[in-house]
Amino acid sequence: MSDVTVPDAELLIAPGCPHCPAVLAALSDLVKRGQIGALNIINLAAHPAAAADRGARGAPWIRIGPFELVGAHSPKELETWVSRAASPSGRLTYLSEQLSAGELDAVIALCRRDPAMRQPLIDLAADLETPFAVRIGVGAVFEELGPDGLLTDLIDAITEHLAKHPEAQVRADGAHFLGLTGSPIALPLLQQLRDDGNAEVREIAAESIEMIASLSN
Repeated sequence: MSDVTVPDAELLIAPGCPHCPAVLAALSDLVKRGQIGALNIINLAAHPAAAADRGARGAPWIRIGPFELVGAHSPKELETWVSRAASPSGRLTYLSEQLSAGELDAVIALCRRDPAMRQPLIDLAADLETPFAVRIGVGAVFEELGPDGLLTDLIDAITEHLAKHPEAQVRADGAHFLGLTGSPIALPLLQQLRDDGNAEVREIAAESIEMIASLSN
C-alpha cells in the first residue's frame, strides 16, 4: 500500500475512560496491518493541555487523517474511517454525518484548522439530495467563517458550483455565501444575480451587495 493512501492517527486517552482501551487496541491493530501509518497516543493525565489544543471535548478522542471522532467506536467503524480518509468522497461523508448529528461546533472548529475541509461544504450545498438539516448546517458554518475572512479563497468555487447552478435554491445559497465572504471580488457576480430570473435569488443577491458595501465603508 502506498504511503499516500495510508493515513496517520492520533488518540487522546484518559485514566478511567471505559472506552479508551478498546479504541487503543483497535487502532494499534490497524497499525500492525499497515492500514494506519503512525499512531500518536497522548495520555491526558500527563498532558492535559493536549485536549484544549485539539478542541477535544472528551476521551477517547481520535483523529484519523482529517477526521476527528469522539467516544466509543468499534474496530469496524474505525477501519471504515481509515478507508474514507483515502477517498475523495470521505470528507463529504464525514461532514454530512457530523452536521446531521448536530456537531456544528466541531465542524466549525475543524474547518478553521483545516482549509481542505471547507471545499466539501460547497459540494454538499450544490447537491440537491443533501438533507435539509445538513444544508442548514453548511450555511451556519459559513456564517461563522465569513467574518474571519476564511471564505475569500472559496469565491471561485462558490461561483462555479453554486451561483451558476441551474437550480434557483442553490443559486440563492451561492448569493448568500458570496455575501458572507465580505469581499468586493464577489460584487460583479452578485450584480448579475440581482437580475436573476428567480425572485428569491434577486433578493438575496441585493442583500449580499449591501452587506459587502457596509463592510467597505
